[in-house]
Amino acid sequence: MKKFMIAAVVLTLIALVPMVMADESEKEKSLYDFTMKDIDGKEVKMKDFKGNVLLIVNTASKCGYTPQYKDMVDVYKQYKKEGLVVLGFPANEFGRQEPGADKEIKEFCTLNYKVNFPMFSKVVVKGEKQNPLFRYLTTQKNPDFTGDIKWNFEKFLIARDGRLLHRFRSKVKPTDKILKEAIEEALKEEIPKKDD
Repeated sequence: MKKFMIAAVVLTLIALVPMVMADESEKEKSLYDFTMKDIDGKEVKMKDFKGNVLLIVNTASKCGYTPQYKDMVDVYKQYKKEGLVVLGFPANEFGRQEPGADKEIKEFCTLNYKVNFPMFSKVVVKGEKQNPLFRYLTTQKNPDFTGDIKWNFEKFLIARDGRLLHRFRSKVKPTDKILKEAIEEALKEEIPKKDD
Protein backbone atom coordinates (compact mmCIF):
# COMPACT_ATOMS: atom_id res chain seq x y z
CA MET A 1 0.00 0.00 0.00
CA LYS A 2 2.85 2.35 0.94
CA LYS A 3 4.64 1.64 -2.37
CA PHE A 4 1.41 2.27 -4.28
CA MET A 5 0.94 5.69 -2.61
CA ILE A 6 4.56 6.69 -3.29
CA ALA A 7 4.20 5.60 -6.92
CA ALA A 8 0.96 7.60 -7.23
CA VAL A 9 2.61 10.73 -5.81
CA VAL A 10 5.64 10.34 -8.12
CA LEU A 11 3.41 9.89 -11.18
CA THR A 12 1.35 12.94 -10.21
CA LEU A 13 4.50 15.04 -9.86
CA ILE A 14 5.83 13.79 -13.19
CA ALA A 15 2.53 14.72 -14.83
CA LEU A 16 2.63 18.23 -13.32
CA VAL A 17 6.21 19.05 -14.41
CA PRO A 18 5.38 19.66 -18.12
CA MET A 19 2.39 21.84 -17.14
CA VAL A 20 4.50 23.97 -14.81
CA MET A 21 7.28 24.23 -17.41
CA ALA A 22 4.76 25.25 -20.11
CA ASP A 23 3.33 27.93 -17.82
CA GLU A 24 6.80 29.28 -17.07
CA SER A 25 7.87 29.29 -20.73
CA GLU A 26 4.76 31.27 -21.70
CA LYS A 27 5.32 33.89 -19.01
CA GLU A 28 7.32 36.65 -20.61
CA LYS A 29 9.03 38.97 -18.17
CA SER A 30 8.75 41.98 -20.40
CA LEU A 31 7.79 43.21 -23.83
CA TYR A 32 11.48 43.13 -24.69
CA ASP A 33 11.64 39.33 -24.42
CA PHE A 34 9.77 38.93 -27.72
CA THR A 35 11.15 38.57 -31.22
CA MET A 36 8.77 39.19 -34.12
CA LYS A 37 9.02 38.97 -37.92
CA ASP A 38 8.67 42.17 -39.88
CA ILE A 39 6.59 42.36 -43.03
CA ASP A 40 9.64 41.32 -45.09
CA GLY A 41 10.23 38.23 -42.95
CA LYS A 42 13.23 39.59 -41.03
CA GLU A 43 13.42 38.88 -37.29
CA VAL A 44 13.11 41.98 -35.11
CA LYS A 45 13.88 41.92 -31.39
CA MET A 46 11.45 44.05 -29.45
CA LYS A 47 14.30 45.03 -27.14
CA ASP A 48 15.69 47.07 -30.07
CA PHE A 49 12.83 49.52 -29.37
CA LYS A 50 13.79 50.01 -25.71
CA GLY A 51 13.91 53.70 -24.86
CA ASN A 52 11.16 54.57 -27.35
CA VAL A 53 7.48 55.10 -26.70
CA LEU A 54 5.59 52.54 -28.78
CA LEU A 55 2.12 52.64 -30.27
CA ILE A 56 1.29 49.04 -31.19
CA VAL A 57 -1.76 48.63 -33.44
CA ASN A 58 -3.44 45.54 -34.91
CA THR A 59 -4.32 46.58 -38.46
CA ALA A 60 -6.40 45.47 -41.44
CA SER A 61 -6.64 46.62 -45.06
CA LYS A 62 -10.38 46.19 -45.64
CA CYS A 63 -11.88 47.67 -42.48
CA GLY A 64 -13.95 50.77 -41.82
CA TYR A 65 -11.06 51.87 -39.59
CA THR A 66 -8.41 51.34 -42.31
CA PRO A 67 -8.15 55.13 -42.95
CA GLN A 68 -6.53 55.28 -39.50
CA TYR A 69 -3.33 54.28 -41.31
CA LYS A 70 -3.15 57.95 -42.34
CA ASP A 71 -3.52 59.03 -38.69
CA MET A 72 -0.82 56.54 -37.70
CA VAL A 73 1.52 58.03 -40.32
CA ASP A 74 0.71 61.58 -39.14
CA VAL A 75 1.30 60.80 -35.46
CA TYR A 76 4.54 58.96 -36.27
CA LYS A 77 5.75 61.92 -38.32
CA GLN A 78 4.81 64.40 -35.57
CA TYR A 79 6.49 62.57 -32.65
CA LYS A 80 9.20 60.43 -34.29
CA LYS A 81 12.04 62.80 -33.38
CA GLU A 82 10.92 62.75 -29.73
CA GLY A 83 11.06 58.96 -29.62
CA LEU A 84 7.67 57.59 -30.72
CA VAL A 85 7.64 54.48 -32.90
CA VAL A 86 4.38 53.17 -34.37
CA LEU A 87 4.29 49.41 -34.97
CA GLY A 88 1.63 47.88 -37.22
CA PHE A 89 0.61 44.23 -36.89
CA PRO A 90 -1.82 43.05 -39.59
CA ALA A 91 -4.39 40.51 -38.39
CA ASN A 92 -7.31 38.71 -40.02
CA GLU A 93 -9.46 37.76 -37.01
CA PHE A 94 -12.15 40.41 -37.35
CA GLY A 95 -14.46 40.14 -40.33
CA ARG A 96 -11.61 38.55 -42.33
CA GLN A 97 -10.61 42.07 -43.27
CA GLU A 98 -6.90 41.28 -43.78
CA PRO A 99 -6.98 38.35 -46.23
CA GLY A 100 -3.78 39.17 -48.13
CA ALA A 101 -0.24 37.90 -47.75
CA ASP A 102 2.49 40.12 -46.27
CA LYS A 103 3.68 41.28 -49.70
CA GLU A 104 0.16 42.44 -50.64
CA ILE A 105 -0.33 44.14 -47.29
CA LYS A 106 2.96 46.02 -47.62
CA GLU A 107 2.07 47.14 -51.15
CA PHE A 108 -1.40 48.29 -50.03
CA CYS A 109 -0.01 50.28 -47.08
CA THR A 110 2.77 51.89 -49.13
CA LEU A 111 0.66 52.82 -52.15
CA ASN A 112 -2.47 53.99 -50.33
CA TYR A 113 -1.13 55.48 -47.10
CA LYS A 114 2.63 55.94 -47.60
CA VAL A 115 3.24 53.95 -44.42
CA ASN A 116 6.80 54.58 -43.24
CA PHE A 117 6.68 53.10 -39.74
CA PRO A 118 7.60 49.45 -39.03
CA MET A 119 5.05 46.91 -40.23
CA PHE A 120 5.15 43.30 -39.17
CA SER A 121 4.17 39.96 -40.61
CA LYS A 122 0.50 39.06 -40.23
CA VAL A 123 -0.25 37.61 -36.79
CA VAL A 124 -3.16 36.10 -34.88
CA VAL A 125 -4.23 38.54 -32.15
CA LYS A 126 -7.13 36.61 -30.59
CA GLY A 127 -8.16 33.03 -29.89
CA GLU A 128 -6.34 29.73 -29.40
CA LYS A 129 -3.52 30.58 -31.83
CA GLN A 130 -3.00 34.08 -30.42
CA ASN A 131 0.53 35.34 -30.93
CA PRO A 132 2.44 35.37 -27.60
CA LEU A 133 3.15 39.12 -27.90
CA PHE A 134 -0.57 39.85 -28.07
CA ARG A 135 -1.32 37.36 -25.29
CA TYR A 136 1.16 39.35 -23.21
CA LEU A 137 -0.29 42.75 -24.21
CA THR A 138 -3.92 41.78 -23.60
CA THR A 139 -3.18 40.52 -20.07
CA GLN A 140 -1.00 43.39 -18.80
CA LYS A 141 -2.40 45.63 -16.07
CA ASN A 142 -3.17 49.18 -17.14
CA PRO A 143 -5.66 51.88 -16.09
CA ASP A 144 -8.00 51.20 -19.02
CA PHE A 145 -8.89 47.53 -19.55
CA THR A 146 -7.50 44.04 -20.13
CA GLY A 147 -8.82 41.12 -22.12
CA ASP A 148 -9.41 40.28 -25.75
CA ILE A 149 -8.98 42.68 -28.61
CA LYS A 150 -12.49 43.47 -29.89
CA TRP A 151 -11.73 44.65 -33.46
CA ASN A 152 -9.10 45.94 -35.88
CA PHE A 153 -7.07 49.03 -34.95
CA GLU A 154 -6.97 48.63 -31.18
CA LYS A 155 -3.99 50.46 -29.74
CA PHE A 156 -1.46 49.70 -27.01
CA LEU A 157 0.65 52.61 -25.76
CA ILE A 158 3.96 51.40 -24.33
CA ALA A 159 6.29 53.43 -22.08
CA ARG A 160 9.99 53.88 -22.79
CA ASP A 161 10.75 51.07 -20.31
CA GLY A 162 8.27 48.59 -21.84
CA ARG A 163 5.30 49.09 -19.49
CA LEU A 164 1.80 49.09 -20.96
CA LEU A 165 0.53 52.58 -20.17
CA HIS A 166 -2.84 52.63 -21.94
CA ARG A 167 -5.14 50.71 -24.25
CA PHE A 168 -7.52 52.32 -26.69
CA ARG A 169 -10.37 50.72 -28.62
CA SER A 170 -10.66 50.98 -32.40
CA LYS A 171 -12.82 54.11 -32.49
CA VAL A 172 -10.05 56.20 -30.86
CA LYS A 173 -7.95 57.58 -33.70
CA PRO A 174 -4.21 58.05 -33.21
CA THR A 175 -4.77 61.77 -33.82
CA ASP A 176 -7.54 62.09 -31.19
CA LYS A 177 -6.74 64.44 -28.33
CA ILE A 178 -6.92 61.74 -25.65
CA LEU A 179 -4.36 59.56 -27.41
CA LYS A 180 -2.03 62.40 -28.39
CA GLU A 181 -2.01 63.68 -24.80
CA ALA A 182 -1.13 60.16 -23.59
CA ILE A 183 1.71 59.98 -26.13
CA GLU A 184 3.03 63.39 -25.07
CA GLU A 185 2.94 62.36 -21.40
CA ALA A 186 4.79 59.13 -22.19
CA LEU A 187 7.45 61.00 -24.16
CA LYS A 188 8.22 63.13 -21.08
CA GLU A 189 9.39 60.08 -19.13
CA GLU A 190 13.11 59.57 -18.69
CA ILE A 191 14.81 57.37 -21.26
CA PRO A 192 16.07 54.16 -19.59
CA LYS A 193 19.65 53.01 -20.17
CA LYS A 194 19.94 50.38 -22.87
CA ASP A 195 21.34 47.05 -21.79
CA ASP A 196 21.75 43.77 -23.57
